[in-house]
Amino acid sequence: MISDTVTVPTSLRIPTLADVQRRRSELLQYAAQHPGSHQAEQPADLPEDEPEETTPTAPPAITPWPTLANAAYHGLAGLAVRTIAPHTEADPAAILLQFLAAFGNMVGPGPHCMVESTRHNLNLFVVLVGESSKARKGTSWRHICRLFSEVDDLWVAHRVTSARLTADGLIHTLRDQDPPTDRRLLVLSEEFATVLHVLAREKGYLSPLLRCAWDSGNLRTLDRHRSLQATGAHISLIAHITQYELAQHLHRTEAHNGFANRCLWTAVRRSQCLPEGGSLRPEDLAAVARQLRRTLNWVGNEIERSPFARDAAARRLWNDRYFVLSHARAALFGAATSRAEAQVLRLSAIYAALDCSPIVTTQHLEAALAVWDYCSASAALIFVPAAIDPIVERIREALDASPGGLTRDQIRGLFQHHVRSERIDAALEQLTTLGTITSRKSLGRGRPSTLWSATEAPETEPE
Repeated sequence: MISDTVTVPTSLRIPTLADVQRRRSELLQYAAQHPGSHQAEQPADLPEDEPEETTPTAPPAITPWPTLANAAYHGLAGLAVRTIAPHTEADPAAILLQFLAAFGNMVGPGPHCMVESTRHNLNLFVVLVGESSKARKGTSWRHICRLFSEVDDLWVAHRVTSARLTADGLIHTLRDQDPPTDRRLLVLSEEFATVLHVLAREKGYLSPLLRCAWDSGNLRTLDRHRSLQATGAHISLIAHITQYELAQHLHRTEAHNGFANRCLWTAVRRSQCLPEGGSLRPEDLAAVARQLRRTLNWVGNEIERSPFARDAAARRLWNDRYFVLSHARAALFGAATSRAEAQVLRLSAIYAALDCSPIVTTQHLEAALAVWDYCSASAALIFVPAAIDPIVERIREALDASPGGLTRDQIRGLFQHHVRSERIDAALEQLTTLGTITSRKSLGRGRPSTLWSATEAPETEPE
């Protein structure tokens, strides 16, 4: 976690994504006003050693803020957002995605979809990405928590946890017992950067465990040389993180091993300015809670538990959109969005369940596609190549692979001494501030030198 009291010298500050986008916008305007001049000369303050992005299928250099289409506000989910949104500074997208994730967990492992022999439950992994304290991520969750407390306060009290996310803690909470216990668990991680740091550094079970939690819910690990397992667990995740933290802590391994594409990446920001706060009336929220309670009763009374199925019109729409959904994309953006078909499948089933319908109609599928389009556009905004500084990334990867640490000369040698000392100092300062690396004096012959090392991952303990 980044302390609010830590400051980085201005001369050494790594540009943020907003800085990069603003600068690129200026350069595009300059090029439009001076045709052909960009080939003859460049403004003097361009970075000298910034690597050029050459991937032709990468997202656009200047990515607009995503827009959530009206179709996403279908049914009860839309009613909840329209009731809450006027009375909060939280982003409507944050309210909607957390509502869908909470409902998908509350219904449990019964409702599902089938794709050939693969079962998809309605659990979602939602990651809200926005500025710390300004995007109102925590505010949006508190409204959702308040709504669902009126529906089932025991679920909120016992099946929603904000405890530190660890492999042993997760499987210990949901371990198989006799008699069987509640299989549902909604993990709220408001400091998701800490989790990503553990995923990048540890050689343990958390990353594969989370992937299994999204896939099947059948978890298995070792706890001090004895086997622990949780069968049929129904785990959902709501995580909050800033884009800066995400760029520094989402290790490329986790981006490409299937963890990132199980998440619905959601860009959020403050929607309005309410100096005196909102004025949501309890009776308005209670009206939404009553409808939500009736919906959950319908889900509970569905005895056959047959999978959701599309009607003929929804099948035609699905066939029309399937090629685009399954199209491969490049780089981190592609790695984060390569499970589009499964995400839309689950979202459409959630919208159908909210309508008390075992059949997915075009309205449900259009709502799911609108949510996915927003998340895909968010991923394009979040995972543009410029969001990760290549100097910082290269140093961190080298230190991760060097248990004994590296001296500053060795670090500079990673770049064949073509990177300025100021850039390396800035990268080391940034990684130190994030707690990713540490330094110590190395005593030996001659003058003592500074040895830089990757920090050790914290040990995981049962919660």
